[in-house]
Amino acid sequence: MSHSFRRRLDTLSERAIFGVSLAAISIIVFIFIYITREAWPLISGAVRETSLGSVFGPPFQWDPVSVQQPRYNVVPLVAGTLKVTLVAMLVGTPLALGAALYTAEFASHRLREWLKPTVELLAGIPSVVVGFFALIVMASWIQDILGLQYRLNAFTAGIALSLAVIPIVFTVAEDALSAVPATYREASLALGASAVQTAVRVVLPAASPGIGAALILGMGRALGETMIVLMVSGNAALLGFDPFSGARTMSATIAAELGEVVYGGDHYSVLFFIGVLLFITTSGLNWVGERINAGLRRKLFGGV
Repeated sequence: MSHSFRRRLDTLSERAIFGVSLAAISIIVFIFIYITREAWPLISGAVRETSLGSVFGPPFQWDPVSVQQPRYNVVPLVAGTLKVTLVAMLVGTPLALGAALYTAEFASHRLREWLKPTVELLAGIPSVVVGFFALIVMASWIQDILGLQYRLNAFTAGIALSLAVIPIVFTVAEDALSAVPATYREASLALGASAVQTAVRVVLPAASPGIGAALILGMGRALGETMIVLMVSGNAALLGFDPFSGARTMSATIAAELGEVVYGGDHYSVLFFIGVLLFITTSGLNWVGERINAGLRRKLFGGV
């Protein structure tokens, strides 16, 4: 293979990669433009009775099918989303980080070859299957164990949602822990620290930027999840932070109601406005996670 041919092949490959990347970015931008266009009557205040004041201000009610006066306030939906996400992160984070630390620092090479793909396999399970399992089995178990009044609630939905969060947090955190240079461990052990002390006091802090990115990406996954919370949360748009009461998330609201609204109506515009909020939130979280990962690379590899 001649040198000139290799140069042409490299140039063609670079252009192909650039084209694919540009296409992906363009699709994301077009999606954002479309949902913003559909929500624009609300954003611009052109929709009567559903201006931004009533969407965020009192009365804090989501009742779009009321005959007398429909209510399109998104605050209960935001509260339900945050409530379910908080439960999912509180349950899933310790499990994912503990598994990542054990896999990276204490598991044998053969065990790691089995353990890592097994945990990551959770990400391949369809969310509707997880939601069905939580609806039929998990909800009854939790109600019997805790003696809850409501079988479907934000707590049960958060625990089920943690099954979708764990593989993401585990994968990114394990990669960050494995990326810590071996000299850190060798120096700590040479100074007399035990393996556990080295893992907790040396490796874990060194990988903290990557772990932070893992948590942010996991939170973005929890915020955008639809089927699990739609099936298990109880779908009660309540303004409150009681984890054992029902909740309704923004993504579940879009999935449940968008197919039944009048095109171009108030309800239609509000649902697309919720989509804009979700898009901005998850995109912002992903951007922050990428910045944290970049900080990890600079910290460990010196400006790479």
